Amino acid sequence: MTQRYLILQDQSVYPGEAFGAPATTFGEIVFNTAMSGYQEIITNPIYHNQILMFTTPTIGAAGINHQADEAIVPTIKGVVTREIADVSTNRLQRMSLDAFLKRHNIPGIARIDTRALARHLRQTGTQKASIVDVPDDHAFDQLKAMVLPTNQVAQASTPKAYANPGRGANVIIIDLGLKNGILRNLRDYDANITVLPHDTTLEQVVNLDPDGIVLSSGPGDPHILNEQLLRLIRTVQSEIPLLGIGLGYELFALANGAELEELTFERHGMNHPIREQITGNIIFANQGNGYVINRASLKETALMVTHVDLMDHSVQGVRHRDYPAFGVQFFPDAAPGPIEATDIFAEYMEIVSARRGGSRQWLNEY
Repeated sequence: MTQRYLILQDQSVYPGEAFGAPATTFGEIVFNTAMSGYQEIITNPIYHNQILMFTTPTIGAAGINHQADEAIVPTIKGVVTREIADVSTNRLQRMSLDAFLKRHNIPGIARIDTRALARHLRQTGTQKASIVDVPDDHAFDQLKAMVLPTNQVAQASTPKAYANPGRGANVIIIDLGLKNGILRNLRDYDANITVLPHDTTLEQVVNLDPDGIVLSSGPGDPHILNEQLLRLIRTVQSEIPLLGIGLGYELFALANGAELEELTFERHGMNHPIREQITGNIIFANQGNGYVINRASLKETALMVTHVDLMDHSVQGVRHRDYPAFGVQFFPDAAPGPIEATDIFAEYMEIVSARRGGSRQWLNEY
């Protein structure tokens, strides 16, 4: 294999071996602690424009099976791993991970001490990074000059509305970087789904006469999104069942007066124990976030805590005290698993079904 280098903005250099596309790449580097599900992670739009580092020693052994894609096209900037598997006996695979990355012009680098790199990122925080042929001054100058984009949601969201038809409840998804797992879970309830762009208006939502609204997960800083979306949330949450996931959950919290804190390093993995406050049940769920709710800020809001992470005691779910609206920080769609959190969709669709066909008088006001 060809030797390449991973360089960080703090001047760190990690030599390794190239795979995937022979391209130079720049982006924010994050690490994921999941032991499986690399394809779902690589194709998850929340990683738009980021370089993904896997702490599990080997990836690629299952090849690529397009039924596991979370988006049609992956939009990550690169992949970093300890080892890349060359051979797969998975009967479902259509191509190798190496070929998949080459097809989408995404470079990868292997033979990296990912444990040491993860410890380094935990200490220094998330950094800009680059995969290059030569770690010279020019490469570091380019990395230093790189400006991270702030319009990730606009880039990851669908530009036009589209339908995923069903015969059940009329559910709208506002696409902030929608992953296919959310669609799959809602289709299990035969929901008639319409996906709208991130900048959709209240009028467009009202015209579809929804039974429920879902705010999808997505990439980037929730604070920079348009105030129009927060006003939409405040308007619809009192009458239409609303579910926020990931970034959608963060926006739901902001719309109701909560404050968010940025994590030193983003938290990504599928091994997080989470307690449901009402029942005391503990589930393991897939997480991917760079922000958490400031618990103290909830005292002045109408939001109550429903889920808590048992590793760091961060808030992982909130519910409105008066309205049929709630959200979770983690990913309940089990793509990749665990499957324990999918009950969130069952709970949401039960609320949608119970309120379906109710008064639509309020819609006429808009």
